[in-house]
Amino acid sequence: MGRRTAIVAAMQEELQAVLDLMPDETRQVAAGREFFVGHLHGREVVVVLSRIGKVAAATTAAVLIERFAVDEIVFTGVAGGLGPDVEVGHVVVADAFLQHDIDASPLFPRYEVPLYGTSTFAADKPLSDRLAQAAAKALPGVRVHRGLVVSGDRFVATSSESRALQAALPEALAVDMEGAAIAQVCHDCGVPFAAVRTVSDRADDAAHLDFATFLRDVASRHSAAIVQALLG
Repeated sequence: MGRRTAIVAAMQEELQAVLDLMPDETRQVAAGREFFVGHLHGREVVVVLSRIGKVAAATTAAVLIERFAVDEIVFTGVAGGLGPDVEVGHVVVADAFLQHDIDASPLFPRYEVPLYGTSTFAADKPLSDRLAQAAAKALPGVRVHRGLVVSGDRFVATSSESRALQAALPEALAVDMEGAAIAQVCHDCGVPFAAVRTVSDRADDAAHLDFATFLRDVASRHSAAIVQALLG
């Protein structure tokens, strides 16, 4: 039996773009979520909407691992750009994840996850390498970045918030609301995890205006193309 890959998206438009590629999906409901089990390019896949935010994403990852016995998890979605050269339309493949809104100081250093002794969780390198290669193949001419993605339970959509994150975490390339939570669950369970994010906005005052249009016109097509290249 081949490896079973979970494809996770945070937005319905991205999920549907992937489902449209599957010839034989069957729907199963668990933990209030719809999981679509089937094949893509002959490979076993489970496709699911994570919902938005860290807790929802962690729940989804745990169910994928415990109930659907997936061998690896790939997250595809959009993010706000933070790095100075990370522009709208670029793609970021995460090498590591950090929760920018966790702060248990003075008991633990800021950003450190209590009792883990670290603030970051690494993406699986072989899977991330495959994902970066898939992105480059699927989207010729689109710049692909590798590096730190930070996550938190708020949609960063003001220039002041964006500047604060850039100052506090200068290595961060992009900001999302799910990746670090799934990375922590996968770390705990020993399951490879990788994530690719298309930059939809610059996490600034224009983010809420850019996001919906970009999701509809660009991000869903990017997600489908990258997943096809990864599994094809």
